[in-house]
Amino acid sequence: MNKKTVLWMSCLFLLMFFLTGCMSSMSQGSPKAKTTATGSAGGSTSQNANETLERCDASLGTMAIYEDQNEYWYQYLTRDLRLPSTIPVIRLLAQQSNCFVVVERGKAMKQMMEERKLMESGEMRSGSNFGKGQMVAADYTVTPSITFSSGDTGGAGAVVGGLFGSVAGAIAGGVKTSDASTVLTMIENRSGVQLAAAEGSARNMDFSLMGGLFSGVGGAAGAYSKTPEGKVIVAAFTDSMNNLIRAVKSYKAQTVKGGLGTGGTLAVQGSKTVPTAEPASSGSGGILGVMTERNYNSAAKIYDYVIITKDKSKTYRFNSAKKIMYKNDLVEFTVTNGEVNVNSIKLIEAKYFQKYWQ
Repeated sequence: MNKKTVLWMSCLFLLMFFLTGCMSSMSQGSPKAKTTATGSAGGSTSQNANETLERCDASLGTMAIYEDQNEYWYQYLTRDLRLPSTIPVIRLLAQQSNCFVVVERGKAMKQMMEERKLMESGEMRSGSNFGKGQMVAADYTVTPSITFSSGDTGGAGAVVGGLFGSVAGAIAGGVKTSDASTVLTMIENRSGVQLAAAEGSARNMDFSLMGGLFSGVGGAAGAYSKTPEGKVIVAAFTDSMNNLIRAVKSYKAQTVKGGLGTGGTLAVQGSKTVPTAEPASSGSGGILGVMTERNYNSAAKIYDYVIITKDKSKTYRFNSAKKIMYKNDLVEFTVTNGEVNVNSIKLIEAKYFQKYWQ
């Protein structure tokens, strides 16, 4: 037996041992992760969830998921890979994380409206409780996209075949890798402002047994090679969700001098400022308004406030670590460079909202 034959057989046995012991290797974010979107969710609880999935102690708001089916990536996903919508996977991950309460805005919305039509027709039993004003608003919208997905990025067969011959190359040809990169973007529905964006990626290395060459050795290995793209895309979205959750946990609102949407600081020569009506004044130089919202952002450890001027001509949104006690009250305040001066706020009339705005 010559040296070339000994070398070829040694490589063959080493490859057989490697394939038998490993069969499949997937990495999502951390190479130690073995699972992606698993288990179930019910309310704020989850069962058998991916141990690597980020979680929140308290939900940050309600979330709808919008999937643009006109995008190229969606056509590739459903037509070429013959995989279904990404929405069910993202919904599962979002609920398991307890960071968001998921609201329906997809195909099931049609059935929800059908139930309301039945109620309006008078066919429902009394007490069915399908009256108006019960649907929950979506605070945020999350949009998924797949930015890159490719199969067989490893090329192991060509390398091994060139070194050790065609048979060894055919064996190594069963080793294929699939890569995917995904992005999740989240907007605030009331303002249209993008709050966060997160990329995720994953690689799936798949070991298939070529044509029964290793008959009797790891017989289930071939099944792993049938859906590598699906595995890696789910893993990438799991990584994206983790990155998105990390981003919103440490969220800090962006601020623009003069206020959002008022022209910005990048002025263009020749642009004109449209005059706006002056809000109601107290007569002493301050502005009168009703503080309609005070919400505590536990992630940022600050309070988010909304004040609407008494004549309802303007809305001011601001945040502060200071807790202001005048919710639903008529207050007087001043504005500097388009921003509410928190220390200037003082009470004018308690419970103004309940008395006059209801």
